[in-house]
Amino acid sequence: MAFQQGLSGLNAASKALDVISNNVSNANNVGFKLSGTQFSDVYATALNGASAGIQIGIGTAVGKVSQVFNQGNITPTNNPLDVAINGNGFFRVESNGVVAYSRNGQFQVDKNGNIINSNGYKLTGYPADAQGAILPASPSAIYIDTSDLMPVQTTVIDMGLNLDSRSTTPANAWVTGATTPDTSTYNSSTSVTVYDSLGNSHIMSLYFRAGGAGSWNMYTQLDGGATSATPTPVTFDTSGQLTSTMPLTVAGLTVSTGAVSPFSVSLDLTGSTQYGSAFGINRQTQDGYASGRLSGITIGTDGIIQGRYSNGQTRNLGQIVLANFANPQGLTSLGNNLWGESPSSGQPLVGAPGTGSLGDLMAGAVEESNVDLTAELVSMITQQRNYQANAQSIKTQDQIMQTLVNLR
Repeated sequence: MAFQQGLSGLNAASKALDVISNNVSNANNVGFKLSGTQFSDVYATALNGASAGIQIGIGTAVGKVSQVFNQGNITPTNNPLDVAINGNGFFRVESNGVVAYSRNGQFQVDKNGNIINSNGYKLTGYPADAQGAILPASPSAIYIDTSDLMPVQTTVIDMGLNLDSRSTTPANAWVTGATTPDTSTYNSSTSVTVYDSLGNSHIMSLYFRAGGAGSWNMYTQLDGGATSATPTPVTFDTSGQLTSTMPLTVAGLTVSTGAVSPFSVSLDLTGSTQYGSAFGINRQTQDGYASGRLSGITIGTDGIIQGRYSNGQTRNLGQIVLANFANPQGLTSLGNNLWGESPSSGQPLVGAPGTGSLGDLMAGAVEESNVDLTAELVSMITQQRNYQANAQSIKTQDQIMQTLVNLR
């Protein structure tokens, strides 16, 4: 019987060495998860049972080879499309309708704008609409739209300023239609860039003329043209707070670029004040912009892919999703750093990174293999000794058999 026991030990140690060798060979494989060999003892059984006190095992067997999904080290790279998972979860990828899961976040964009891995599997996630809003739905291949961002005409200007309450009405009268207003006809001025429907930029100037008792007249001018003929009143109370109804409408903005002309914008001065301090601007934004080309992308910890455009704008292009399983050890290894769903793993739990049991993403980084070479080499020595010990038990049994054969 010792022959069978020793032989089972040799087979088990050999398989364990195979597993260790596979771990070592993949020590530099991004996203690789090491495997461990689990053994079980073997006993003979009889229909009439056997006395528990004299049972002798008949060897060992490999019970299972299971993968260890603990976190690997995260290493920065220079590629913005390299993504590491910090925590639980798997990237969800697909090819020709076949869905697989991976911890290898080395991605690239193919000629069609799809984000793919080295095996051509497409990274999946939630799409974004034309305005950049993420649409949580059934995950699909993420598409990077490289078309130009269309221009947007300015419709709203949001500005906060302080008009000096110590200002007095200028002695000289305002000249309607002047292209270069005399500084002696107004107290303060500022300008803001606005865009027409074709994305051409224009400079809109605002001139403020004090009228006394918290009252001001505002005149406008576009690109150094004629100033507005009718002033827009802006009023404040005795506490210096704005009392004019907002927003103000600035109409009659005429351009000669072939864009919509004339056009108007809403000027919101909410929060503006009239205090006894120098004129100043503390807030200024507008909602228009020129056309722009995609110049780069960034990926947030929440998986949102954001496009950066040459006109300074940003827009969401999609969101990477992650999947987790009740029993990750039940996944089926498919090779190429991919795993497949199985009845033992349970169904995938899909969601945005950072939600539920799913980890966060780190862009510009990869997760290294979780193989500890030192530990694997020590395990290799241990299994080598196990192999030698089982070979020795076979040798000893052979010597005993030789002794029996030689009895006379």
